[in-house]
Amino acid sequence: MDKLKAIIESRRFEAFITTLIAINAVTLGLETSSTAMAAAGPLLNAIDQFILAVFVVELAARVAVYRSRFFHDPWRVFDLAVVGIALIPATGSLSVLRALRILRVLRLISVVPSLRRVVTGFVSALPGMGSIILLLGLVFYVFAVMATKLYGASFPDRFGDIGASLYTLFQVMTLEGWSDGVVRPVMEVYPSAWLFFIPFIIATSFTVLNLFIGVIVSAMEEEHEAEATAERHEMQEDQETILRELRALREDVKALRKSARS
Repeated sequence: MDKLKAIIESRRFEAFITTLIAINAVTLGLETSSTAMAAAGPLLNAIDQFILAVFVVELAARVAVYRSRFFHDPWRVFDLAVVGIALIPATGSLSVLRALRILRVLRLISVVPSLRRVVTGFVSALPGMGSIILLLGLVFYVFAVMATKLYGASFPDRFGDIGASLYTLFQVMTLEGWSDGVVRPVMEVYPSAWLFFIPFIIATSFTVLNLFIGVIVSAMEEEHEAEATAERHEMQEDQETILRELRALREDVKALRKSARS
């Protein structure tokens, strides 16, 4: 079992799995091409099944090595879920699951440390993002009610009800065709409409959304710092172990010298 653990934790094995994931991403992409399937369909399917079999054996080996501790790591559980989806027979009503096979490519996140840090930082930022989402929702609701009352009569397709107003304001927030598609037509009827839309854009696109970026960056910095601290602590423990061994070796040498003199 120790040899198996050494194999699955080795860098070569991780590089092998990473390479298989990359190859699998290419083959799954080629399967969407009718030309590629006509030319090498059986080969692509065989490669896909071989890679899936390797992933199953890999996860089985990890379960055998770590046992119950396997489920303590969320990334291992993620790998198990992604590979498990591919094992469900994609027939009949479950044929839609064939499209979910591409989720296996997401295993790159769990095997590439830099990607793992990004995702971990993003997840740790979710609590802080919740408050920002609530704030953004309040801003949207207030402006949607105002827009419906101000412009709903003249532009029922865009501001006829609160749902239409929310969608239109979302388009304005993304800055996708907001000027010619929304604001300028409204200003032809209501020349002072810019007093409504400009503050909305500043409050959402340039302020609230930047808060998302700030929270995510802060969370990623904390994640990086925590990982760096853990690495420094591990290095310190290794140094202390080496020092203890050197002291013990020195004592053994002294004892040997005393016995030789006597």
